[in-house]
Amino acid sequence: MTAGWVKVRPIRLRLKKLSPVKNSATVSKLIDKTNSAKPNVVPEAKPAPVGAVDAKGSAIEAHLLRKTYRSGMLFGEKFEALKGVTFEVRRGEVFGLLGPNGAGKTTFVKILLGIISKTSGAAKLMGHPAGSIAGRSHVGYLPEHLRISPHLTALTALELYGNLSNVPNGVIREKQDTLLSLVGLKGREKESVKNFSKGMLQRLGLAQALLHDPELLMLDEPTDGLDPRARAEMREIIARLRESGVTIFLNSHLLQEVEMICDSVAILDRGVLRFCGDVATIGDAVAGAGSSIIADIELSGELDDLPVIANSVGEQSGKSISLEVTRQTSPKNQTCRIEFANQSQVDQFVDRLRSKNISVVRLVPQKLNLEDVFLKLIGE
Repeated sequence: MTAGWVKVRPIRLRLKKLSPVKNSATVSKLIDKTNSAKPNVVPEAKPAPVGAVDAKGSAIEAHLLRKTYRSGMLFGEKFEALKGVTFEVRRGEVFGLLGPNGAGKTTFVKILLGIISKTSGAAKLMGHPAGSIAGRSHVGYLPEHLRISPHLTALTALELYGNLSNVPNGVIREKQDTLLSLVGLKGREKESVKNFSKGMLQRLGLAQALLHDPELLMLDEPTDGLDPRARAEMREIIARLRESGVTIFLNSHLLQEVEMICDSVAILDRGVLRFCGDVATIGDAVAGAGSSIIADIELSGELDDLPVIANSVGEQSGKSISLEVTRQTSPKNQTCRIEFANQSQVDQFVDRLRSKNISVVRLVPQKLNLEDVFLKLIGE
């Protein structure tokens, strides 16, 4: 038997010609249909047209938001990064999202921006479903580690990022001087960014985030790694943006900075919302009626028996008093920081001092600051 060529009849496939997609709305409908078929996804309202935003609504809304990760395809372990988180960010305020590493902050932001999908619950961004193109179009974003190619200048960097955001070149040229002046880079616009300090790069990153006039600005660690002067400059810029009506959402590990900048904060810990409220009243809100009272007391008189008086009042009330001398100008004048169990104990202590002819020159209750509250909540 000799080898030879085998004649194969060609198979003809009849392919149906697909009509081209005419606009992005059609693409969005196709995506919506695909997403609606996925299991365990809470249905969302269809996004409204870009620009159709309710001015009276919240900038960010989260309701019973959950995100569960799996370590394997079928039988892997589950890890719940967000556990029914509910809060909102009011328009026009500066809002801080706080929490230790692994708290769920990054997961929350990724869901808002549509980088990952939620497991259940609901979230909105500027009145639109989280992750939608309509919602993201109102957002400017500055990541923690913005990478700008060293061969670019401030001007060419703005042009590059503006083009990525579909901002016309004419609009970029109109805005570049104003934005660079706002962030303090006017006069350095033609200089290579490889000569920029980290603070200058952060400010340039802020300028690119503002190119398309966002209503919501999301900042990831905006003052981390900056020197005190650069931090002060960044705080000033944020304050000016807030005055212009921009909503600012930031997360940071620098609690003192957050306390100086933010109107409200939310504290996450292992996926659970521990607190959400105004910074100005956070100490009172967390302290509650049953919490201890810390006060700085300046005293004048014969103070040798002060520890004895504190112990006596503590034994009488059944709760000890913590006393620490913080300043002593003379044997008969000193300032103490004292922690009382309750207001009744404060009254008893003051009465006992007066009975010993010790004058209370000054008594100043100390409120919990943001760092105190953060450590108290995370430690519980």
